Amino acid sequence: MHKVAVIVDDGVNPFELGVAAEVFGDDRSDRGVPRFDYRIVAPVPGRVALDYPGGADLLVQHDLSFVDEADIVVVPAYTDCAGRDCHIGAIDALRRAHARGAWILTLCTGAFVAAKAGLLDGRRATTHWRHTDRLARDFPSIEVDADAIFVEDGRVVTSAGTAAAIDASLHLVSVLFGARAAAVIARGMVVPPRRDGGQSQYAVGPVAEQRAETLAPVLHWAAERLDEEHTIASLARRAMLSERTFARRFREELGTTPLAWLTGQRVQRARQLLEATDLSLDVVAQQSGFGTAALLRHHFQRQLGTTPSAYRRRFACELEDAEAVPVG
Repeated sequence: MHKVAVIVDDGVNPFELGVAAEVFGDDRSDRGVPRFDYRIVAPVPGRVALDYPGGADLLVQHDLSFVDEADIVVVPAYTDCAGRDCHIGAIDALRRAHARGAWILTLCTGAFVAAKAGLLDGRRATTHWRHTDRLARDFPSIEVDADAIFVEDGRVVTSAGTAAAIDASLHLVSVLFGARAAAVIARGMVVPPRRDGGQSQYAVGPVAEQRAETLAPVLHWAAERLDEEHTIASLARRAMLSERTFARRFREELGTTPLAWLTGQRVQRARQLLEATDLSLDVVAQQSGFGTAALLRHHFQRQLGTTPSAYRRRFACELEDAEAVPVG
């Protein structure tokens, strides 16, 4: 029987904890899925406070000693997981588990616990899109993938936020026990075995123009005219700067290039149109500044990892009639 230890502490998020319990705690051996010896453990067994709006506690029976036997060690999200100090016993237990070859699975901001244990140094990793910047800033040795739903690197699997815990957990089951086992669990959870695209399709953005200092007026002007043609030369003239100075200042203030920023703005506009209207892809492409549906598909796939049609099916508002809902 494969052993799974879930390390909890005060402020543990009940959703990610529930995901681990659903994937690894349920007995599906009658459907060909291996059984797991699933235990919730804590640095100090006893009452652990959940991060739950109504107020609730969890009574934990097992200490960290079970981590030394586990084949899989799960670290769910905690309240202020990025900023809080982790229990030294949990950090040491994680290090020992990883050193002897156990799989480490972090869910959402649980990645910060693995990072503080040094398990992500020199590796790719992800976390909730709200916290990827902080993970990269606090741990510069980690290659943070801000778009990934989950990342597997060297027997460590990190997931993006909330529902991505399901994707990462099913992926680990697939790696260890095969796609059929993952499919059986997914079917029982009424979820797909794997979602397409990255977490950027769920994130709100882009917000880079809010960080601009001297360039904010010209960016606001361009963002309201995305269906028009813009070049570095035209934007530089609008900002009353030379092209070279404009490009340099753009990089300094926004950390990207004018073309990359403009493409991101156009993808965001296309997202809004796909969500709130029934306009054809050709019209969405024209109004967002891509010109053609083919170019829209190219940049949508490149930035969000999915197609405009798939995005619309997932996020479109239900229109009350056949007329398009106005945007802007």
